[in-house]
Amino acid sequence: MDFQNKTVLITGGSRGIGKATALAFAEAGARVAINFISNSHAASQTIDELPGTGHIAVKADISNAAAAQHLVNEVVDEFGQINILVNNAGVHTEHPIDNCTYQQWQQAWQEAISINLIGASNVTFCAVQKMIPQGGGRIVNVSSRGAFRGEPNQPAYGASKAGMNAMSQSLAQAVAKYNIFVGIVAPGFVETDLAREILEGPMGDDIRHQSPLGRVARPEEVARGVLFLSSAGTEFMTGAILDINGASYLRT
Repeated sequence: MDFQNKTVLITGGSRGIGKATALAFAEAGARVAINFISNSHAASQTIDELPGTGHIAVKADISNAAAAQHLVNEVVDEFGQINILVNNAGVHTEHPIDNCTYQQWQQAWQEAISINLIGASNVTFCAVQKMIPQGGGRIVNVSSRGAFRGEPNQPAYGASKAGMNAMSQSLAQAVAKYNIFVGIVAPGFVETDLAREILEGPMGDDIRHQSPLGRVARPEEVARGVLFLSSAGTEFMTGAILDINGASYLRT
């Protein structure tokens, strides 16, 4: 998996899976642009840790159509091209239907759909407009096991990821003629900063033992799946969903 002379844009790239993916691409020779929404300190730290030079961090709220377009334009202005887009940015907040207010319910749905699905669609549209004239590209969307298994305490998150899967597979059919290929990774629980509180709490052991491996995924393992789907030779896998959940949820 050699990404020399390739430009990669990773949304939500300052922490967790996004950061691990940025590191993996940079180690493989890519020029990396990470997008962040608010934590400029974490974004700067990630850029400093990336091997190679010339990587950039761009602040943008991708749920805003104009901001998403500006993000893609800034990456192309800086590097002259965009070869790979990784839609990783996402939010999830608990909102069990039997233990939240109507206002909390509405807010959770608005945030999840706006960022996880519409945000990804915004950046994807703008990136595809750049990929078509340059002769092709790759898009990898970070979905979730929850799109299939269900998320009883955060149904908006599960719904947004199911929507991302449907969008990805529709686009795989739409853009293949332009030499643009779309892949999806669907991780289960991942050992990130955001998940640490849950994994170190009373539910931690139960979550780890959902997998026969007795643990959750490492961000680097999800990143490896992203790089695989972005690499040469996987074109005929366009539209495929790669489960990275340690056999914690098996679908047919």
